[in-house]
Amino acid sequence: MYQAGLILEGGGMKGVYTAGVLDFFLDKGIEFSSVYGVSAGACHMCSYLSKQRGRALDISVDYLDTRRYCSLESLLTTGDLFNVDICYSLIPDYLYPYDYDAFLQYRGKAYSVATDIVTGKPEYFRIRDMKKDITKIRASASLPLVSRNVKIDGRYYLDGGISDSIPLQQSVLSGNQKNVVIMTKEIGYVRKPSRHLGLVRARYINYPKVGQLMAERHINYNEQLAYIEEQRREGRAFVIRPKTAGNVKRVEKDPEKLRILYQQGYDDIAERYDELMRFLEP
Repeated sequence: MYQAGLILEGGGMKGVYTAGVLDFFLDKGIEFSSVYGVSAGACHMCSYLSKQRGRALDISVDYLDTRRYCSLESLLTTGDLFNVDICYSLIPDYLYPYDYDAFLQYRGKAYSVATDIVTGKPEYFRIRDMKKDITKIRASASLPLVSRNVKIDGRYYLDGGISDSIPLQQSVLSGNQKNVVIMTKEIGYVRKPSRHLGLVRARYINYPKVGQLMAERHINYNEQLAYIEEQRREGRAFVIRPKTAGNVKRVEKDPEKLRILYQQGYDDIAERYDELMRFLEP
């Protein structure tokens, strides 16, 4: 296990790129002492830490035709675009069983990043037992407008990407002098202001911090990009991200596009394997 942080950005179904990188890590036996997952990154973190190679990709593509897995019907009937019962119960407990015991063998620290919608602050939930803590993964991946607020210990949470899209700084503050950052946005990407601020402010009128965060998200995200680049230049961060934008949407229904993006992630890190080893090893 390397004494380093692993940072996993969200990005909806673009996260299959991350799944490809993580499966390469599993093939090479690469483990990290700390892992921070945000939104889709938190979901893919689960299969990586249970060492279930291929599971993240299979879950991303195998249920696309399931009527209520990810659909307008699910959104209208449950309040969640991605059906909570299917994603966090039916799949991990029955359709594609999660190896809860294998996760318990992980000797490092795993964190799921969510946003407290009252304070607007990020919450770095420690995941100690995936069975008991699965709601913290759900909170991290609950997108504004298309997900219900998630209640944990009396407080309400939404997607971690609202408040801390790429928690590299948190990992550094926690003592990780080296960090590997897997991003889903392509090289050269610059976030622009949200086009849905009116909807967000109306939906979360009782939680004004959500509207404020969404209004400032492009500023905060682009500042994070600058910080990541600074850490990379100083030799403290290894960054892996798509070379081009590609044609996979945040909510993608074409399984072949998802498989291609997954393979792209696997191939990109395979090409840089020697560089990664020089970064991680003393």
